[in-house]
Amino acid sequence: MTHSGFYLDIASQAIYNVYILSLPILLISLAVGFLVSIFQAVTSIQEQTLSFVPKIVITGLALIYFGPVMNEQISGFAGSIFANLHQYIR
Repeated sequence: MTHSGFYLDIASQAIYNVYILSLPILLISLAVGFLVSIFQAVTSIQEQTLSFVPKIVITGLALIYFGPVMNEQISGFAGSIFANLHQYIR
């Protein structure tokens, strides 16, 4: 494999990890925001904190719930980078 292909492979793995790690949190936040906006439209309540507070609370809870899995994924990727560091220096 050429050097540019090697580095592109690492970059694509990093982007894939970012995508996989952020997807559950973003989807949960999106769903909560959608439900809150539907609630606001039905009740005609246009309070800004009503949309912000539930999303921040649910996002925090999702981070606590998915945190160990995210940590394992990041640690595995970083471990593979450090284990193959001698190949990157060449």
